Order: sequence, then structure tokens, then C-alpha cells
Amino acid sequence: MSLSSLKYFRFHNFLLKSSTIGLEFGPVRYGHHMRGKPPGIARSIDQRLEEYNYKDPELNKRIDIGFPLNKIDGKTKQEQVEFLKKVRSNANMEKESRNRRLMIDLDEAYKEWSVTIAPQHLKRIADHYGIFEHLYGYAYFYPKVALDVTFSSDDVLYPVYFGNTIKPEDAKKKPIVKYSCEKDTLWTLLLTNLDGHFTDNDKEYVHWFIGNIPESNIEKGETIFEYLQPFPPKGTGYHRFAVVLYKQDKKIDFSQLKPDNVSNYDLQARTFSTLEFYRSHQDYMTPAGLAFFQSHWDKSLKEFYHEKLGMKEPIFEYDFNPAYIKPQAWFPLRQPFNLYMDKYRDPQQINKEFLQRKLKNVHPFKAPPKPIPFPNAEPWSKPYVPSWLKLEITKSRLKWGRINDIE
Repeated sequence: MSLSSLKYFRFHNFLLKSSTIGLEFGPVRYGHHMRGKPPGIARSIDQRLEEYNYKDPELNKRIDIGFPLNKIDGKTKQEQVEFLKKVRSNANMEKESRNRRLMIDLDEAYKEWSVTIAPQHLKRIADHYGIFEHLYGYAYFYPKVALDVTFSSDDVLYPVYFGNTIKPEDAKKKPIVKYSCEKDTLWTLLLTNLDGHFTDNDKEYVHWFIGNIPESNIEKGETIFEYLQPFPPKGTGYHRFAVVLYKQDKKIDFSQLKPDNVSNYDLQARTFSTLEFYRSHQDYMTPAGLAFFQSHWDKSLKEFYHEKLGMKEPIFEYDFNPAYIKPQAWFPLRQPFNLYMDKYRDPQQINKEFLQRKLKNVHPFKAPPKPIPFPNAEPWSKPYVPSWLKLEITKSRLKWGRINDIE
């Protein structure tokens, strides 16, 4: 039997064996077997995600718990069409707009936006940040009442929009809240942290709770919980803080929620659930206004945790799995000697050596030497330097790699 026929015989037997044990070969592309189905047959990533995230529309149907949307106020449909025709026929306005010189009244534009399509836009933004999902589950509402929330710190105002960032240092004092309402109405104002509970992911911390507010006089309302500044722990990223305004049909008794003889900094007493609160009072109150911001850790919270909350500052870190290091080889070819050996040494010992190298040229009473204009143009101190050590010296002179971690 010739060599070519022997190869064919062996390959044919291999195909027969693979078919009996259930192996399948995909199509051949440029001499290589492709794994799985080809792109024309396999599902795309969007199709797979849609199938993975599928939810039954009947079981997950969203419910509107707010006030119904009215027809767009202001101009009628015919008036809007006439206005657009007039604007588009204005050649001077079109020229100024093209040259970016057209001036508009921002106050008038904001006023018209707030009475027309602002609730739809705000609801869409809140859905993007997951505000309704984590407050009410599958329920939502259109913020029909414009809520103006502003923090003040060192004579600087920090307005709350919809998802902007406000640092805890700038939110130490309670905000100034303004809104327009009808006469002889009662309101409830709530400020909660959707991401900050230490022990229960389904709970919140209520930072401010004022009920039975007559009209827009917040100072005359019944204070259930005093204002507490944001305190997102270090390492937990951005926290969402939602300000929700409810309209009451009558005066509500919140005495069961009001703690007696409890410190303002008792976090256990401030454990709260917006969904449970709304379910128990949904017959007499309706959400009408919404504003929310984000906040993350800053240095001012260290003092807040120790002096106000009386606890050690929590610091969260992500635990990475240790990197896999293959067993040592007798002859590691084409690998730098020092970097290969450092893989099997204690990282703390390596950092200690780099720190000692840095402190070797540091004097407590003498200024550091001036940097050399051409750091890599120095002569070698020894006639022979190994290649791995020469590269290490070059990195140290040019400040490449790990040497930057201790600078």
C-alpha cells in the first residue's frame, strides 16, 4: 500500500469512528474547521439577548399609577401647523439658524416644554436609570408636577435635574424644594436612596420624609424623618437618590412610621420600602413629581461615618481571583529572566524592593536632584550588563512600567 493510500485509509477510519461517537465537523473555511453554525444560519447576538431577556407581556404588564396625561396644552394642532409654516418660510431666521446666530428665549422654551411633552421625556429618562423599576416594580407614572430641587453649599447652588451628580460634601444641608400647586391641597415629599442599604438589597434608606404639606409650604409639613445627607460607601460606585412628590386626597396619619426617641442617625429606623409604603397608602395619594440625582463617595464621608453614624467607615473592594501561573520550567525560553522569576515571588516583597530603591535617593533635608535632560544617555557603570538587566535599567531611567506605581 502506498503512502498516499495509507493516509487516506487512516483518515477514512477516523471519520467513521468520529461519526459513531457523535462528533460533528462544521464547514471548512480557509482550511480550518469552524466551530458551531456559520453566520448565515446562527442567531445574532441581538436575537440571543432578546430570547434570554424575554418577559411575558401579560405577567409583566406595566401599570400607570400617576395622574392621566392631558392633551397638549397651549397651541392647538392647527395653530402648531400654521406656526411651523410661518417659521419655515422666514428666510432670515433660516439663515441665522444655519450660521448658528439665532437667539431664542430659553425661559420661554422651557416654559413651553414643561407644559407640553416634559412628562413623557422625564418618564423616559427615569426608565433609562431604572428609577421606576426599583421604586414600584412594574408601575410607573408621568411626572406632571415640575419639581425644583436645589442644594446649597458655601453660597453655591447645586440644582437637581435628572441623573446629574452631586457630591455628599455639597449635599450636607437639606435642599430647597419648590413646586406649583393648587390651593387647599396636601402633599408628601420623600427622598430615598435606591442603592445604599447595607444588609437588604430590596430595601432603601429614607433620607427625608415630610407629610401633610399644605400646598407648597414644606416648612409647615409634618416631619417624619429629618434630612440626612447622602453617604455612599467607598467602592460602591454611584448611588441613585430619588425625590418623589405625592399628592394627597386627605390628611394621612403617619404616626406608625414616625420613630419615637430614636436618633436621627439610626439607620435601622430609616430602613424603608417605597413599594410597601405606596401600597399601604395608594387609596389616598398619587405620585405627581419626580427628580433624582447620583452621588458617590468623597473624603468628607470619613468624618461623617465616625462622628455622626458612630461606625467604622465601610470600604468595599472587588475580590479578583488569583491569576493562573503555570508550573516553572527548567528552561523558560524567550522569556525575560527577571520577569519570569517575579511570577513566583511574593508580590509584597517585590513592592518592598521597589520602595527601597525609591527611598535610597530620598533625603529628608535635601531637595531631590534635578532630572537629567537625557535620562537614557548615561554611560553604563559596568563593562558587561546582561540583556535583561539592561532593559530593567532602561525602564527605571525612562520611568516605564512598575516604577510608576511608587513615584
